[in-house]
Amino acid sequence: MSTQSPFGGRVGRAYPILPKGETVASFETYAEAQAAVDALAKAEFPVKELAIVGTDLTSVERITGKLTWGRAAGAGALSGAWFGTFLGLLFFIFAPTGASVGILISAVLIGAGFGMIFSVVSYSMNRRRRDFTSVGQVLATKYAIIAESAHVDRARSVLGVDAPAPERPAANLPVENGGRPLSYGEATDAAKRAAAEAARAAQAPARPRYGELAPAADAGDGASAAPQADGADAPATTEPPAAER
Repeated sequence: MSTQSPFGGRVGRAYPILPKGETVASFETYAEAQAAVDALAKAEFPVKELAIVGTDLTSVERITGKLTWGRAAGAGALSGAWFGTFLGLLFFIFAPTGASVGILISAVLIGAGFGMIFSVVSYSMNRRRRDFTSVGQVLATKYAIIAESAHVDRARSVLGVDAPAPERPAANLPVENGGRPLSYGEATDAAKRAAAEAARAAQAPARPRYGELAPAADAGDGASAAPQADGADAPATTEPPAAER
């Protein structure tokens, strides 16, 4: 995967945003999307108007094998030997003498020895927690080529693909006031806002804080409870017997 040049100037923005445009085609792997961009570049297409967007990023760690004392020592010796070779070549280039070859060989051997020692010590400290080697990757489940609306038809004709079908019904697709479908970045922002509003609407009502009035009870319950209270508090009136009169 290519990276941006450090001499790009304003190309690398401090606050990156999603590209605006329409989806030309979607692929399952980055290699397929890269091959499509290469085909567009060979057809004299303005590739600076394109962008490859990966969605549903997933972290994948592939286990390459079990880490043993021998593998730890070998890996440390190899990395140390490369570093020793670099230092030996510096001496050989800037101080070419008859002993430069011997210095180069000595630097390689010394670097391999120190690298082996450091690797073995590190493995002895971490072998109970991590006894395997692995390679980490960040992959996407889908790679889409995004282009400006003015170049979408030409890009599709060069690649020989049709317009991708919408992922949801057309009635639910966000549109502007003029009826034009939103671009890729605008549709993504609208979907995020809709999801946030749905999440807020699904939340339960918050309990009243100290000093706030609690929600009133149903009117029917209050009306039925009022006559009972009045009847319970009202004094009972009975007439005295006829003999007491």
